[in-house]
Amino acid sequence: MNIKFNGSGFRPRAFFLFLFLGIFPLLSAQENDLESVLTEVARLLGRREFTSALALFDSLPEEEAQRTEIRIMRATILNSAGRMAEARRIANEIIASQSNNTDALMVLADAAALEGKDRERRTFLERVIGINPVHARALNDLGNINLGERRLRVAAGYFDRAIAAEPDNGEALVGRAVVHRYSNESRSSEQLLNRAIRLYPEWARPLQERSRLYRGAGFLNDALEDINEALRIEPDNYWINTDRGLVLMDMNRKQEALEDFTRAIEIDPGFFLAYVYSAGIKDERGDYAGAERDYTLLARLRPDYYFAFESLGVIKMRNHQWAEARDAFLEAYRQAPREYTYALLAAMNWMRAGRQTDPRQFLAQVLRTAPRDTLEYSMLRLFHDLGGDSDVAVKVDAETNFYTKSRMLFYLASYYDIRGNRSLADRYYLMVQDLNAAVSIEWRLNEIMLAERGLGLRAER
Repeated sequence: MNIKFNGSGFRPRAFFLFLFLGIFPLLSAQENDLESVLTEVARLLGRREFTSALALFDSLPEEEAQRTEIRIMRATILNSAGRMAEARRIANEIIASQSNNTDALMVLADAAALEGKDRERRTFLERVIGINPVHARALNDLGNINLGERRLRVAAGYFDRAIAAEPDNGEALVGRAVVHRYSNESRSSEQLLNRAIRLYPEWARPLQERSRLYRGAGFLNDALEDINEALRIEPDNYWINTDRGLVLMDMNRKQEALEDFTRAIEIDPGFFLAYVYSAGIKDERGDYAGAERDYTLLARLRPDYYFAFESLGVIKMRNHQWAEARDAFLEAYRQAPREYTYALLAAMNWMRAGRQTDPRQFLAQVLRTAPRDTLEYSMLRLFHDLGGDSDVAVKVDAETNFYTKSRMLFYLASYYDIRGNRSLADRYYLMVQDLNAAVSIEWRLNEIMLAERGLGLRAER
């Protein structure tokens, strides 16, 4: 593919492959049983059958099993199997007699990474490059750590050192390309990715990263071509399936995108991101039951992602499940206590679910934090006091920001609706529609109300 720009992770499971390839030539002259065991270990690891691979080490003669290289391999597989404590024990035993054994230190770094101990991981990696300043994997891991923290100059330095040590190191080439992309240096990023793809045509990651680069630049057909090729290589990769869905969304091919997000969820139902997009597409297409399921799972996986509770609240309101809607908006407000929209929506649904005075204590608490010179404060006060609506209506009418005005008109309409004044409620619901602030949650809820009442040209279908 021609250059298009004329302007300016950590993979612990892969380590065993490099390790195996590195020590296997040393073992090929040994007894056939050792060679056959290690060959079978490699086969099982390729199928991610870690327990079976580890069991094979028990068949080795004691003398061979105690070789440092074999123990390092075993510890690395233990990390991949999620048995970090056992991996650390082996690595620490090796370091006790071989303090400069960088392979053992990398086992400890990988164990720390798997346990989320970032500071400990960094310490081990720095020890490695202190012993061996051109240790490419340690340099790459430090580069990726700093890349994740958006410390781009520091990350670039580590990747550059890795490339200087090993000019064809794929992880370093891709990592440096990602730094270039984040720095808006598209042409440099593409050049490195092109090089990585030429060197490693059956490696999915550089294709995936180039797809991200092209997608960000608007070259969607080229982005899709690259991500399709990456998917051919790694069909069960969560992120590749998710990335393909994102490209297809940008191409407005949402049904196909939904299939990719669904596939990603099947691959890893415990990760949240694909649910975000799957739920959004279903919601947009009117599959509210499907969207509700996705939002519920999303909220369970990421309770700090308050947009999931917002969307759940909308669906619950659509279904007239007022108490459930209240609870969803209360949780959203708990996660985002300066978003007074959620407090107002919680109060509205609270009133619909029971007595109109039920949310008074909650609103009194909210009023203590809300800025007094805002329309949100006036609206919160209206729902708390259940009086003074004429003064609030005057303030809303005088508001010059059409977005704020539209939102507050919706709450005014809802107030009158709850209080039983349908004619005024209808009037204000229609005024919200006329302002057409379609990006707000209030506009979306307003469309639902209009559709239920048979009002307006844009009543929700």
